[in-house]
Amino acid sequence: MASRNNNRIVVPEAREALNQMKTEIANELGLSNYDSIDKGELTSRQNGYVGGYMVKRLVEQAQRNMANK
Repeated sequence: MASRNNNRIVVPEAREALNQMKTEIANELGLSNYDSIDKGELTSRQNGYVGGYMVKRLVEQAQRNMANK
């Protein structure tokens, strides 16, 4: 079955920063070398944690930015 990725980055200039954040969060969760791991070999829970923590961190950053304006 072919992999489908419907996630589109709205601001393409942010791609590198998002990838860096993903790698940092994966390392914090104990998933070393996340960018070179076959994500299909990880559990849904492991992949979900990375995405969930990314969303949590992005929401926190947005709230801080909104509070400073």
